[in-house]
Amino acid sequence: MWKKSLLVFLFSLSTLKAELNRETMRKKNKFISPTLDSKTNEVMKGQNVSLICSNQNKSLHITYVLFRSEKHIRTQNSTGEPVIFNLSISEAQDLGPYKCKAKVSNCWKYSNSFNFTFMDPVTTPVLNITVVKNQTNNYLILRCISFHGSLPINYTFFEKGIVVSPVISMYKREPAEFTLIQKNTGGWEEYKCKANNRLPDRAKYSHPVTMPSTGGHSCPLCLQLLLPVLLLVLSVTLILAFWMLPKYKARKAMRDKTPRDYGNTSTEVGIYANVHTKQADEESMPSLEPRHCVSSAQDETKHSQEIHYSNPMFRKVTPRDHEAYNDDKARCVYAELNL
Repeated sequence: MWKKSLLVFLFSLSTLKAELNRETMRKKNKFISPTLDSKTNEVMKGQNVSLICSNQNKSLHITYVLFRSEKHIRTQNSTGEPVIFNLSISEAQDLGPYKCKAKVSNCWKYSNSFNFTFMDPVTTPVLNITVVKNQTNNYLILRCISFHGSLPINYTFFEKGIVVSPVISMYKREPAEFTLIQKNTGGWEEYKCKANNRLPDRAKYSHPVTMPSTGGHSCPLCLQLLLPVLLLVLSVTLILAFWMLPKYKARKAMRDKTPRDYGNTSTEVGIYANVHTKQADEESMPSLEPRHCVSSAQDETKHSQEIHYSNPMFRKVTPRDHEAYNDDKARCVYAELNL
């Protein structure tokens, strides 16, 4: 009896094992190669990225292994969900190639190869505007260029924040150009341009450039030239001020050091006597006495003062011997002054 039961148990076990093997083989036949992908393949040095490894079979418990150039990086397990490998790209060897290995029991398959590429972000572009006039309209030629950044670079032009051009892709380091008719609004128009390459969230905008419309009376580029002119005038004024200030201080110091007479000098007020003069060719009369004149004056304190004047008397005298020159060409004439 027990032998019969043993035979039944062995038969049931072999049947179950065969069924499991058939189920495993069925699942393995549905087990396809995994896929390896990332949101971007253009990266900058030091950028953090994510690699996603997934399989279409959602019922199998799969072990995912990430390799870089046959070097094991990381292992993760998942059932029905993709796995994410977070990495940091800091050197050239971190660019790849990467592969993902998916393993179920004794069966495994490899994904496609994946590589990253170093990209340089664009720098702030420069916008230049040229006005071209003809008989009917004025045209604006807008030129925009970013001097650094990986090519190709896409450029877009804006007027008052509104897109006025299609995306212009430049595969060479040359400015993108766009031409439009200048508006006749009598006001000012503001223009910008945007530059971006394949790096996400790395777009750069130029500084705004303001241009007068054709209806206004302002000259083109006056607003752009006004600030440099004001800065130039201010600079010249400061230079002149710093240059002349030391000289002014030096002159003021010299005037302060000059002695001044602040004594009680009386202010003479009054009528003075006339001084009698004689002709230069008239000889003095020794017998005449000098004439004296008296006049009165008042000072600041209203006190009267007497002022005396005298008439000078001149006469010739004989020069002394030692004052005569030997050649008799030059002689000196002396006169005595009597007061």
